[in-house]
Amino acid sequence: MKEREIRAQFDNETVTVYQAYGHVIADRALTAGTFVAPFKPERMTWIKPSFLWMMYRSGWATKPQQERVLAIDITHEGLRWALENSCLSHYSHRVHESRESWRAQLSASPVRVQWDPERDLWLRPQPHRAIQIGLSPEASRHYVDEWIVRIRDVTPLAHEIHALAQAGDIPSANAKLPQERPCLPDSYSWNL
Repeated sequence: MKEREIRAQFDNETVTVYQAYGHVIADRALTAGTFVAPFKPERMTWIKPSFLWMMYRSGWATKPQQERVLAIDITHEGLRWALENSCLSHYSHRVHESRESWRAQLSASPVRVQWDPERDLWLRPQPHRAIQIGLSPEASRHYVDEWIVRIRDVTPLAHEIHALAQAGDIPSANAKLPQERPCLPDSYSWNL
């Protein structure tokens, strides 16, 4: 496995990303099939293709206002647009010519990306990285209005996997995990 590789559950039409919210936003999104008020598209929103990283972030769907984990299936075109219009959220000499060029790219980019350690069933950091994709208001409007194909509540699945892991039934917990695999075809022109 490469250190930095986007892994996700996907099919020919969609890629699954995850977000965690409180009950009101989650219920309204599930009813509407997209995010509606009180979701605020004018704020930066982060999507995560890694189920286990979402479990780390939400504490297995137990943290306040993160009690509901949603699986959002978005179009490949939406993910492609996000990546092609992104900038690393921090300066990296491996990617940017200078801090000034990074700052210029950051201010012009509607999407931020960062690579954080992937997590295992015990939420321990792993040597490979999971991508987090931050959508600015411009990108968030595309996400809400164009990219979302369907939204599913995977909170019960999160609780079931966590209970299996806590009980020591690791084979069953692993079998329930979403099957994530490298999801960037050669047609994506992206190099962060």
